[in-house]
Amino acid sequence: MLTLLNLEFRKLFGARSVRLALLVTLLLPLLWTFAPRLDQLFAPGQAADLVSGWQLPFISIFMSIQFLLPLFIAVMAAEMIGAEVAHGTLAPLLLRPVDRTRVILSKLIVAVTYPFVLLFTTLLGSLIAGLPLGFGTFNGGTGFDAANLVGVGVLSSQAAFLEVLRGTLLAGVSLMPIAALALLFGILYLNTAAAALATFATLIVMRLFVVLPQAVQPILLTSYFDLFMRSQQGSIGKDLILLLIYTAGFGLLSILAFDRRDV
Repeated sequence: MLTLLNLEFRKLFGARSVRLALLVTLLLPLLWTFAPRLDQLFAPGQAADLVSGWQLPFISIFMSIQFLLPLFIAVMAAEMIGAEVAHGTLAPLLLRPVDRTRVILSKLIVAVTYPFVLLFTTLLGSLIAGLPLGFGTFNGGTGFDAANLVGVGVLSSQAAFLEVLRGTLLAGVSLMPIAALALLFGILYLNTAAAALATFATLIVMRLFVVLPQAVQPILLTSYFDLFMRSQQGSIGKDLILLLIYTAGFGLLSILAFDRRDV
């Protein structure tokens, strides 16, 4: 299993789409330090002038989690199957004395890890971009709690770091089901473009379902893209459990579909 995981991670970081995604997520945060109208992104009372480098990670995640990160994740997970089918490398692998379940399980583990890779690259780029602002104690908020960027007073650097780390991890959990869903579509379609398109179309339809009754909203994956902002707004245990159930469910369907799929 460790050999398969090592192989899949090597494939992951060798893919051009992944290298492009890592480059974009690393460099994009540099833009926010030069953006003069960041206040236009937030509701009145939520925005504030950037006074600390600890505020850049929130801006970067806030701007990318709704579209850019899901797109990168959908393409990567779809490519894990589609690219191998296109290059003719998947069938020879399955002809070897290796269990199909282990093959797809290794791909699933790498797929659900990828959102955290992108987010920590985003975090790294944000911290680099925030160097001119500094990372000391400041008067304001990180954006990852109910006080938003305005804050409720003085925030120490240690407290800010913990808020940023917690928010980044929560953002990663909210994106895990997207990776598992894209992998499932990859198995069903055996084509990168079709699987990525199906994944993104599913997310767009879920966004349109915002017009449905409030009782329906908790079952939509897109309702949890702001989970990283709820880290101090009461219990999020049920949200985390539901996201893990979605991830496990899509993962189980991927395993079952892969075992029965003729590649």
